[in-house]
Amino acid sequence: MGANDRELIAVMRRYFAAKAELKALKAKLEAARQAEGGVIDAFYDPRRNLNHAVDLQRSHRLKGEMVSLMQRAEAWGRVELASDRAETRAGEDEPSGRLFNAPFGA
Repeated sequence: MGANDRELIAVMRRYFAAKAELKALKAKLEAARQAEGGVIDAFYDPRRNLNHAVDLQRSHRLKGEMVSLMQRAEAWGRVELASDRAETRAGEDEPSGRLFNAPFGA
């Protein structure tokens, strides 16, 4: 396993850790909203809901981190895909020993 593979694994581990944390945080916030009977728009606005502003801001940061991590993983995938395509093309350029343009039966 190369360094790029280890980096991708680290990125994806962090992505799934952030995803799990966000899911738990969203469940906590929604339970609090329902318990308080709050209006959705007002409850999820950290400027209007100072009691839960820290958790709301944390959820926004986690979402942003997840987007950033997925972009890194996608970039890594594009590089790997381009590398694989270049290797495939290089292999196709090698002579195969067959005569493709030879007349039938020649």
